[in-house]
Amino acid sequence: MTTLTAFPTVRGKLTPNAPLAPLVWFKSGGTAEWLFEPRDVADLQDFLTGLAPDVPVMALGLGSNIIVRDGGVPGVVVRLGKAFAKVERVDEVTLDCGGGASGILVSSTARDNGIAGLEFLRSIPGTVGGFVRMNGGAYGREVKDILIDCDVVIRSGEIVTLPVSELGYTYRHSELSDGSIVVAARFRGHPGEPAAIQAEMDRISAAREASQPLRSKTGGSTFKNPDGAKAWELVDKAGCRGLTLGGAQVSEKHTNFLINTGEATSADIEALGEMVRRRVKEQSGIELQWEIQRVGKA
Repeated sequence: MTTLTAFPTVRGKLTPNAPLAPLVWFKSGGTAEWLFEPRDVADLQDFLTGLAPDVPVMALGLGSNIIVRDGGVPGVVVRLGKAFAKVERVDEVTLDCGGGASGILVSSTARDNGIAGLEFLRSIPGTVGGFVRMNGGAYGREVKDILIDCDVVIRSGEIVTLPVSELGYTYRHSELSDGSIVVAARFRGHPGEPAAIQAEMDRISAAREASQPLRSKTGGSTFKNPDGAKAWELVDKAGCRGLTLGGAQVSEKHTNFLINTGEATSADIEALGEMVRRRVKEQSGIELQWEIQRVGKA
């Protein structure tokens, strides 16, 4: 185990050998060597400043788009709690959002303040930190369309503010460095009527409920959509709907979702994903790329 001694006493919670399965949507996987839940930004900065530079650091949000491998995650997993979940209006069209705030909270706060254009965040099952890092998107919109800038604590413990132009956004990707943690972000929308904003959020919510296995142990969209194609259609055409491996299954409801039917290991889930990728490549010649993060040791 990594010995953590060369840093100031933390004010948050530091847990060794912390089970991660309860914290992720798939409900599978191993432990974090250390799980750190900082009390505030200064606590996070102090911790990272004192942490040996060779100790890996990974942020964990709601655990909705991640496979934690069964061997667990070495180093430190950082989870931002309630202190990082505040959302406040800056002006008529801008919100200041903590890195631990959920998409639902951000979109609801925007509605309450008559800010339109952020409704799609209602459909992203994660936190601000995660979808800023991954340029999360849905229903024709992406984070890059609304982000002004973000506050990031980098691996050295320094905090920097990065404008959207410096994040190198592409489809479901940013150039944020490994070990850096998004602690806040500013989103800009446009003026709107709360009733109309709520109606759009309801439409998005109903569409998700109708098409996605939201009540299963899942990880959201498994594969990125290739240029000019939809991942779910490619998976379906390759005959993978309902395909199983161990306790893992390709969803019957939405073929770009993998589900844990009960006692799947993370190895089951990842191996099923690789099986799907092979079948799609054989059937269509297209090589699907993972959208779900796979972390830790097998």
